Order: sequence, then structure tokens, then C-alpha cells
Amino acid sequence: MAGSIVVTQSLVPTGLISVVGNISRGANAIVQTSIAWTSDAAGAVSGNTIEMPSGSVCSVHFIPGAGGVAPTTLYDVTFTNSDGINLFDDGTGLASIGANLSATVATMKVPFIAGASSTFVRAWLAGGLYTPVVANAGNAKEGTIKVFQILDVR
Repeated sequence: MAGSIVVTQSLVPTGLISVVGNISRGANAIVQTSIAWTSDAAGAVSGNTIEMPSGSVCSVHFIPGAGGVAPTTLYDVTFTNSDGINLFDDGTGLASIGANLSATVATMKVPFIAGASSTFVRAWLAGGLYTPVVANAGNAKEGTIKVFQILDVR
């Protein structure tokens, strides 16, 4: 295991009515999974698994640390399932939305799955264990990954 993570999950309020009230009426709920990471001496974070609920990923935020803990420019983040598939696919199957990230500017991206040559659908995560992996971040650097999902609750 390299580097470390701290994970928090919370429901995102949806306007004036609480998420709990919306779930009871059958509306979709949105959950935010926040993964704060610190890299090891090799600039990596790996070997830490987290449990994710099932649902469609609507947004991923990559937030670099500030000042002396900012990661190296063009650091990379992947998010793999138990089969080793990167769920942060850009829709082509060839690249990650977490590739070559900025060391100073937070980024919001959406992972897609190519349904056809011109149709893309949001990635869906089956509930289960996932592994965030950070590479090329530099020694003892920090950042946060926020995954927003529309849950499968009906």
C-alpha cells in the first residue's frame, strides 16, 4: 500500500426539500464521495479500496492541494474496479479523465462510455469496492477527488 486516503460520503441536498424527503417519494438521490489523498515518497497512492454505492456518475472533481502540498503538474488519477477497469474513462476507452491534471486549478469532468460512434452515456458504477490510484504527484503531495453519483434508489 502506498500513500493514504481519507473517505467521506454524504447526500447532496436537492433544493428546498431534503434528500431524505425526496427518497421517500421515489426521486433520485445524489451522493458525494470525497477522497482526500496524500502521496508517498514515490508520488503515488495505491492499494486503498473504498466501497461505492451503485449509480450513475454525473461529475468528478479533481482538486489539487495548495502551496507546498500541491501535486506535480500533469499528475494522474485512475479509479479501478475489482476487474482492473478504469471507471474514469473519457468515452474512448483509451484515456482517463484523470490524466495530466493541473497542479493549481481544480477540474470538473465526467466519465463516459461510448455507446456508438456519436453517442455517449455516463458511466455507471456497480456497488462494490473501488481503488483510487494517483501517480506522478510528487513526494508527500495532497489532493481530493470528489465523485458525484445519482443513486439507484426507487
